[in-house]
Amino acid sequence: MMRRAPHKPTLGYFKWALIVTLLGLALGGWVGWNMTGTMAGMATAFFICAVLAVLEISLSFDNAIVNANKLKAMTPIWQKRFLTWGIVVAVFGMRIIFPLAIVAVAARIGPLEALQLAATQPEAYARIMQSAHLPIAAFGGTFLMMVGLTYFFNHEKDIHWIVFLEKAMSHFATIKGVEISLVLILVLIFSSLLGGEEATTFIYSAIYGLLTFLLVEVVGGLLDASQKALSEAARGGLGAFIYLEVLDASFSFDGVIGAFALTQNLFIIAIGLGIGAMYVRSMTIMLVENATLAHYRYLEHGAFYAILILSVIMYVQTLMHIPEVVTGLGGAALIGISLWSSIRYNKREQVTPRDEKIRVGES
Repeated sequence: MMRRAPHKPTLGYFKWALIVTLLGLALGGWVGWNMTGTMAGMATAFFICAVLAVLEISLSFDNAIVNANKLKAMTPIWQKRFLTWGIVVAVFGMRIIFPLAIVAVAARIGPLEALQLAATQPEAYARIMQSAHLPIAAFGGTFLMMVGLTYFFNHEKDIHWIVFLEKAMSHFATIKGVEISLVLILVLIFSSLLGGEEATTFIYSAIYGLLTFLLVEVVGGLLDASQKALSEAARGGLGAFIYLEVLDASFSFDGVIGAFALTQNLFIIAIGLGIGAMYVRSMTIMLVENATLAHYRYLEHGAFYAILILSVIMYVQTLMHIPEVVTGLGGAALIGISLWSSIRYNKREQVTPRDEKIRVGES
């Protein structure tokens, strides 16, 4: 369990995020000036960076809740590693290296050539990224769908928000492989709607997403089991760390692809989404240290429902365009409703944050 620091004001958790925001927006303005040499160009780049940051936060708030849920079971050293190394991977790996890798593979060019293409021919770079949207959506959607379904298809889960639905899923969790069966049924339905070569691409990409989830689960379990055998201090770490990194990557797919609707400039995209990633990190720390998930009992449920909806939206986006603002607002609305339900429950049962912290400390 992460050690709880003395009570810290909410703004204190966002100190580094605010610093990165100021530096990032200034850098974005400089990129705009350097590209156009005009105040209008600088203001446009500045504005796009701000919009992308908001987009990333809205798309990834559920990611912060899921991260906090996993982090609370990790050892302090691995919590710290995820919150430091993880942000480096999230910002540089997913916002810069990942798009470059996609373009390099799709265009069959080297990484340096892909970087040069992004800098000198952003329109061509964006076209290649957009052409890779279908396999990315199938892969990421499948992985996220497995994450969401695994949470609800759990026979040990005893707290239910949407009772009739979650009780049924908990009951059917005893059937081996029920989550995988549901995912495969959806894969077959959407591939039949696509048809032709696109259907084949969708199926292969979805299978890779499913295999990645299963491999991460297996490898994570083996790594954590071996660490437990080595020492008590090593518990809880590497397997959960890998799981969270892959989960972060899956959440990032939608934001990275969607960002090209606003700008084709890789560097502005990296700055804007990077700022948003810092806020997600800050929210994660706040949720863990304040035991927020323990006090608001349905908040996790809202986040995992948002993940399921995001995964379905990623599938639907292979057939039609859905604005990223719809995706972000949909997830935020679900989380907001789950928070409201939690507050209503606490008032009805007269549960205080102190009661919940005592209960968590005893368990």
